[in-house]
Amino acid sequence: MSSKTYLPKKEMYSFCLAAMGQGMIYAMMSSYISDYYLNVLQLTPMFVLLLMLLARIWDAINDPLMGMIVDRRTTKHGKMRPYIIYAAIPIGVLTVLMYLSPNLEKRELMIYSAVVYVVWGMIYTMADVPFWSLPNVLTPDADERGKVISIGRTFNGVGSAVPEVLFLVIGLTLPKILGTSDGLDYNKKKYLIMAIVTVVIGIILYASSYFRVKERVVIPDRKPQPGEPSQLSRIFKCKPLMLVIAMGILSSGRYMVQAAAVHVARYAFYIGPDLNGLSDAERVAAIEASVSSVKTIFQVCAIVGMFGAMLFMPVLMKKYDYKKIVIVTCLLGFVASIFTTLIGWFTMNLYICIPFVLISCVPLGVLNVISYAMIGDCLDYMELKTGFRDNGVGSACQGFVNKLGNALATSGIVLMYMFIGLEPEKMYSSTAIVAATDLAAGHRFAMFSLVSIVPGISLLLCAIPMFFYKISGDNKKRILEELAEKRKAEGIVIE
Repeated sequence: MSSKTYLPKKEMYSFCLAAMGQGMIYAMMSSYISDYYLNVLQLTPMFVLLLMLLARIWDAINDPLMGMIVDRRTTKHGKMRPYIIYAAIPIGVLTVLMYLSPNLEKRELMIYSAVVYVVWGMIYTMADVPFWSLPNVLTPDADERGKVISIGRTFNGVGSAVPEVLFLVIGLTLPKILGTSDGLDYNKKKYLIMAIVTVVIGIILYASSYFRVKERVVIPDRKPQPGEPSQLSRIFKCKPLMLVIAMGILSSGRYMVQAAAVHVARYAFYIGPDLNGLSDAERVAAIEASVSSVKTIFQVCAIVGMFGAMLFMPVLMKKYDYKKIVIVTCLLGFVASIFTTLIGWFTMNLYICIPFVLISCVPLGVLNVISYAMIGDCLDYMELKTGFRDNGVGSACQGFVNKLGNALATSGIVLMYMFIGLEPEKMYSSTAIVAATDLAAGHRFAMFSLVSIVPGISLLLCAIPMFFYKISGDNKKRILEELAEKRKAEGIVIE
């Protein structure tokens, strides 16, 4: 492997700052949309469930199509960069529209929400697929690529925490500013403020990458010859890539830790003063403060566990095989989830659960980084075997896995509402809010399972495909050496 450094630090951190902005935008949707639809807009659970699932079916078509579009044409500004600037403003506008809370009848509100959500997903694909293809064209060196992905995903994770901070800060200050006990009105304003602030900062950071990065690995465009496999055929025939995709799909439960945290904060735990004897306004304020605090506790666990792991990933990825890192950390997360579940079953004590929730978040950081690096290795393998490097389609596979995972997590949350009979309109009205302590113990534990045993089982399952993954050790080194020789023989020069 080459020891030459291709990527200047200034350019690498420009990419990372853009990744932070993108993380802010995605987290604004993924961590809160289910709570917003169910408890604020109070759309029916069955509608939310169908919307999430059908939108992801469309993404199954939309993501690979975007990948093929990206791969087939190189402009004078590059393959990836133009889409970043084209998508920035539309995705920002749609994110705000998603949390606008228009004053419509329930049927019209469902139509509005469905249109905005589906279009948001399409435009986000246009923004996401080219952006996360960039590491594959910024440098040809696998170690350098792994480093930029690792640091980029860490910045992306930091960005995803910004809406969480806003959720806490606004949750503690807005009720005092509004001076109202209307819980729904407060939450509508809260989410809209969060969306606006997130969009303004996030889009500026994201769009800046168009001006500050350079595509170096430019494989000349060439038309497939008669009898050659199509782009999708090459993807499906690449066994290592299929294993990485299987790993991603099986790990979908990991999204629960963040996506379900606000639901758990509403219906599993209450931390605050005794609610007996409080006025309606005081009761609402106490419950909202508890929701913000519990959600923040889970987010701090995610930050320490997930981001802590991501900070060490450059060192780990350089020293150990990717597959070993995945297997060991996922098994660790599974064991931690068992302890979390047992503590919840016997005590429902949030504070005792904290260290185990933290440990169970470690694999989240590992998978957030390593899946992108492994797809880069799979694209190296594919280029060596076929002569084609389908960066866009490869990134589309990861984008689809991420969105599918988020949709499955959200669907799991909605199904839990339906299974235990939670009705948001009764639980969270404009005149009274039900505290978690008012629910039956079994219902509270059922909601808690969304952030305990469910993610744990998912982590256990996702380790299975890695036992069959072969791009590691000496085999990976051989692939990279042969690919470098192949490019040299074909006259492909990388600056």
